[in-house]
Amino acid sequence: MHPKPPFEAEEDTKPRCPHAGSGKPNPHGAHLHTEDNTKPRCPHAGSGKPNPHGAHPGGHGAMRGDGLAGNPQRTLPNGAPPLRLIAWEVTRSCNLACKHCRAEAHLEPYPGELSTAEAKALIDTFPETGNPIIIFTGGEPLLRHDIFELVDHANSKGLRCVMAPNGTLITPESARRMKETGIQRCSISIDGATAAEHDVFRGVPGAYEQAMKGIEYLKAEGIEFQINSTVTKTNLPRFKEIFHLAEKLGAAAWHIFLLVPMGRAAQLAEEVITAEEYEEVLNWFYDFRKTTSMHLKATCAPHYYRIMRQRAKEDGIPVTPDTFGMDALTRGCLGGTGFCFISHNGQVQPCGYLEIDCGNVRKTPFPEIWRASKPFVQFRTPAEYHGKCGTCEYHKVCGGCRARAHSLTGEYMAEEPLCSYTPKRPAAK
Repeated sequence: MHPKPPFEAEEDTKPRCPHAGSGKPNPHGAHLHTEDNTKPRCPHAGSGKPNPHGAHPGGHGAMRGDGLAGNPQRTLPNGAPPLRLIAWEVTRSCNLACKHCRAEAHLEPYPGELSTAEAKALIDTFPETGNPIIIFTGGEPLLRHDIFELVDHANSKGLRCVMAPNGTLITPESARRMKETGIQRCSISIDGATAAEHDVFRGVPGAYEQAMKGIEYLKAEGIEFQINSTVTKTNLPRFKEIFHLAEKLGAAAWHIFLLVPMGRAAQLAEEVITAEEYEEVLNWFYDFRKTTSMHLKATCAPHYYRIMRQRAKEDGIPVTPDTFGMDALTRGCLGGTGFCFISHNGQVQPCGYLEIDCGNVRKTPFPEIWRASKPFVQFRTPAEYHGKCGTCEYHKVCGGCRARAHSLTGEYMAEEPLCSYTPKRPAAK
């Protein structure tokens, strides 16, 4: 018997895709970052990211990656793991002031932003780290004057490009430019089932209505989009309704993000769900995914990959790509192992929520930072993890949220503070 959260899944009585909950991959909405990035494609094909705050470790539209898929190469020639996903904060400027975001309402460029030449030179180094998907995020990426020049340049290098705008600044013209320059998917953050609920979280009246218009412009250009939603105590009871909204809009995927209390989100301590609620949400999510053909993903929620395996074992279902798609091939926290964040001024971090300086691309070549940064090397070394995260039998598929550990304990290698699971082996003293 599993605890039932406030949004207990309703009985599934509607006809649905024959693949839904059948143990077969969902053919109707690949994860924003999980599609095979090795296949040749039209250089101008279609559109999508998560912002460390806005939809995810990155801003207003998130799209973390499903790490272990895409590139079959296990290590690069220099010994580093291949980088799967880069969330690049091309600007910190934004027209919104979301409660959980590092960016704030500030329309002018921040001092120190990479120039067009510096940004293009950085893009030129990305293929040396593997074949990563590039998430153009912010802030609000559409406020960067040369954004489409940068997307076009990245696309010319054969890199899959996605974008995480907040949706409010998308126009018919910008949607057309996204399509032309090769944006494969956009992520739009919706954190309330109604305009009033969403606008309070986003800090600007009218944000919901503008985002809805932006989505329609994306659809008119045939650009795929996903909906990202941050879980808080306030919207938790309404999560089912947010999903149904995403479904009605025609989203290719719905990603839920578990709030990381840092930046302005540190002021939202009362909105952070408890470890027990966390467990309930992810068990509900496991059950709810069976009722829809839409691709669902839990982000900043590494525990889900433990829960998925525990529940699958109870259900007698093997965890394979045939039964759980790319969720079977990835792990919880990808920071430093398959994912990283680059700030507007070139600082490299494990993710947008974990603001520790792993090096700056203006001083050190990006591939070298990815290979040798101390925090990244620590994240790749199981023995470096403290407490129960270091002894847990699910370490390889979970890893705990390093940003939450840092925010709540001051140590990024500490055990995950919001995990209620007790490993079979006791934590080291």
